[in-house]
Amino acid sequence: MKKLLTLTISMIGAITLFAGSASAHVTVQPQETSQGSYEVFTVRVPSESQDALTTKVEVKFPEEVNVTRFEAKPGWTYEVQKDDTGKITSATWTTEGKGLTESEFVQFNIQGKVGDEATEIVWKAYQTYSDGSVVEWVGAPDADKPASYTVVNPADGSGHGHGGTSADSSNDHSAAGDLTNDTEAKTTTSNVPLFLSIAALIAGLLALVFSLRKRA
Repeated sequence: MKKLLTLTISMIGAITLFAGSASAHVTVQPQETSQGSYEVFTVRVPSESQDALTTKVEVKFPEEVNVTRFEAKPGWTYEVQKDDTGKITSATWTTEGKGLTESEFVQFNIQGKVGDEATEIVWKAYQTYSDGSVVEWVGAPDADKPASYTVVNPADGSGHGHGGTSADSSNDHSAAGDLTNDTEAKTTTSNVPLFLSIAALIAGLLALVFSLRKRA
């Protein structure tokens, strides 16, 4: 009985840690989109250092996406970098205040067109702290410091991508509409760790109940 309870408590602890780590690094939402779509992406930056504040973050924009618009964020300034063709290749947001504490996060909305042949977008991010240290979120999905990944599905043929607009009607699509769609997608993707945790917890409790019945 004691062993079973210990096992269950350990499992719940592991699940909690998993859910926390899934949201502890710089991410870009949504994690799924469609080829050729115009999408509002949200860069989410949590701060996790106990000894320093997050003061700056740079996100690289790969060739699979053409970012063209940025939502102004009170308390933060941003600068963009371009290549020789004029394409925006990265953006750097810098706080006008002290920065983010360990329990705070910030989100930046950007808008861009997903490439017609893209299959994946890898968002590499560089998070700078007030002590000068830089955390590079550039690794594979299973790395200690992973980049954020967006899966790009084939276009459905309707001319409308996930959470965005068709290429033909992009200029007429309002930013408000894009933000609404993005919020819905973001809610769905951000709940995945929670759903997995709940499912694992239920499975663990069922296993405990079955074990107790066998002993009875």
